[in-house]
Amino acid sequence: MKNKINTKLVKIDPKNIDYKVIKEAADIINRGGTVVFPTETVYGIGADALNDEAVDKIFKAKGRPQDNPLIVHIAQLDEIYSLVKEVPEEARILAEKFWPGPLTMILYKKDIVPDKITAGLNTVALRMPENEIALALIKESKKPIAAPSANTSGRPSPTLASHVVEDLMGKVDMVIDGGSTYIGLESTVLDMTSSLPMILRPGGVTKEDIESVLGECCYDPAIIKSEDKIIPKSPGQKYKHYSPKAKVILYKGSIENIAKTINEDYSKYKSLGFRPGIMSTVQTEKFYIGKTTISMGDRTKPLTISSNLFRGLRDFDHMGVTMILAEAVDEKGIGKAILNRLKKAADKIVEV
Repeated sequence: MKNKINTKLVKIDPKNIDYKVIKEAADIINRGGTVVFPTETVYGIGADALNDEAVDKIFKAKGRPQDNPLIVHIAQLDEIYSLVKEVPEEARILAEKFWPGPLTMILYKKDIVPDKITAGLNTVALRMPENEIALALIKESKKPIAAPSANTSGRPSPTLASHVVEDLMGKVDMVIDGGSTYIGLESTVLDMTSSLPMILRPGGVTKEDIESVLGECCYDPAIIKSEDKIIPKSPGQKYKHYSPKAKVILYKGSIENIAKTINEDYSKYKSLGFRPGIMSTVQTEKFYIGKTTISMGDRTKPLTISSNLFRGLRDFDHMGVTMILAEAVDEKGIGKAILNRLKKAADKIVEV
């Protein structure tokens, strides 16, 4: 590979952080390099958010379109004031409630924030991660860190360091292995510049969570109906995302109808020469005995599904599956985010 980087892979116990490694990683950030680190959502590829050349390395490593804005990560609430023109009262309330945590807010940026980060928009997406390794790295760097998911653009986001190694080894300076992420889906993105706070990407902080604090918010119409012509204010709005090498078919309907249709289609696709696999749940795996199946988790505990979703998509690729038949989940709570990612990954959606 041309201009291959000698990537350093290091392991950190999040319960007993080695600050020598954190200092080494922060030095890389301050020299304009790239460091992959864990968050509570997914692994991120980080660089100095205020350094154009460093940010260019993120886009290059991921193969990411330049019109897809990046999220800027901070470690302390007061850092927000150096990056945005104003912090509305609603944003302050949300920050106090959900930061650190999986909520990203879009606010009007100051000139110090490079246009490269924001895809030329006058807004910037900000969040404070909950993961102790991520917070330690940002604090030690003494800089805001731009960090999209640490995967090849369009592939399932990484929830383990091994996923990062698959996609980005030789393309970044350091990968910090901090174990499995526990939410498994990217943060909720909330546009605070619209007349009503608008969710541009559902995630770990749900619409219900936000409304419990603010009283009201809404979904971006693009979440309801995908639109290729939009100008994205948030990652995950415009392009096909989260896709394994296999084709994905998403089935929506009652559990019984989904299982019946998936079993029929499994046989059909197998006869056509595909290697099908079924993405099931604890409640439905009994319907697919003898078939290639991965149970994603418990429908009554949707966090178990979100934390396994991207891992499952990658595992099917490792198994040589060429057609994934995936069950939809209930859209309540974090189920909205799970279904959003499945729709983005899907080549086809079947209503049964």
